[in-house]
Amino acid sequence: MIPAVIRTSGANLGNSTLSVPLPYIAHFDLDAFFVEVEILKNPSLRGQPLIVGGSSARGVVTTCSYEARVFGVRSAMPMGKALQLCPQALVLPGARHDYSHYSRQVTDIIAAAAPLFEKASIDEFYVDLTGMDRFHDVYAWTIQLRESITRQTGLPISFGLSSNKLVAKMATNEAKPNGYLYIPHGQEAAFLAPLPIGRMPGVGPHAERRLLELGITTLGELSCYPSQALSSLLGCWAEELRRRACGHHEGEVKPYHVAKSVSTEHTFEANISDADFLLSELLRMTEKIAAQVRARNLMAGCIAVKLRHPSFETATRQLSIPYTFFDDELIPFARELFLKLYQPGTPVRLLGVRLSELTAQAQQTNLFSDPLRKSGLYRAIDDVRARFGKDALTRGGTLQGKV
Repeated sequence: MIPAVIRTSGANLGNSTLSVPLPYIAHFDLDAFFVEVEILKNPSLRGQPLIVGGSSARGVVTTCSYEARVFGVRSAMPMGKALQLCPQALVLPGARHDYSHYSRQVTDIIAAAAPLFEKASIDEFYVDLTGMDRFHDVYAWTIQLRESITRQTGLPISFGLSSNKLVAKMATNEAKPNGYLYIPHGQEAAFLAPLPIGRMPGVGPHAERRLLELGITTLGELSCYPSQALSSLLGCWAEELRRRACGHHEGEVKPYHVAKSVSTEHTFEANISDADFLLSELLRMTEKIAAQVRARNLMAGCIAVKLRHPSFETATRQLSIPYTFFDDELIPFARELFLKLYQPGTPVRLLGVRLSELTAQAQQTNLFSDPLRKSGLYRAIDDVRARFGKDALTRGGTLQGKV
């Protein structure tokens, strides 16, 4: 049983003087999450080189087992190249519903134990344990939480613990697979110093190449490189990068809430019994709130549809769904709920749709259908509608009264 955590205002126990509590941030990351879920579903897959992702020539690797990684296979790699490197790999299409299910399980376990946490993606979490050292051994408590997650879900998970989000995340990366690492206060720079510069979040291939040209190969070398020379190379980003190489980072853990929702509803001037018209209206409304969710860089894990009849009797149904913010993925769920609620020929006074269980993990949306291209398409559509009005681009089903 993980001890409950009591947050304090900073008063020292047994002492009337005030003190600033030491910051403790833990970063949890589920190891090869999609692969491990597939193994839970089919244990005979364990030990095999596995790739989860699109199977077509245009598909990409979503994630892969460590047995495939030894051949050079990596996430976001074109599937064709991955299979050239590891032709014996078994390619799995992925089941987003199962991944969302297990992600929710882990979220619930962390939410029940931690005072403050942030869900950074479907398989990644930050936990703020600042002030906890007054009551518990923070490191031991974090190990207990990890063991609880593994015991209840069967999933391996790694964590890093340190004074800030950046160092905690980098500690997790060094602890993988299925391990943990604590970087004590004051040891951040020493931990980072020997690491290659490419390990630092935010240092992409282009910046890494330019730094290597200067002879900077490690974060320790970066931290003591002359500021002026670094600024001439990287501009205003240089000083922030040097601070990070020294282990400094001010990013806060953003509280995770699942209660937020976005909804819309419409009361018709005359009661409507035309199912095609109602479905086209539902499509339009779903598009509207999906755009609002995308604009907030959120994703929805639940959708609900509401019908109200002339008698004012109201019926609502909701459905937990794989996290998404794409219209074409949300609309079939909305249609499914509508058809379960609607009685043919029965007039409808009000129609509504709601998206809830919103979470800031937009980069983790449909990873199995070329997400970058699809996200770019939706951004372009949203931009056109913002400039020229919501009717500038209209889905065919809206025009025809069909979904």
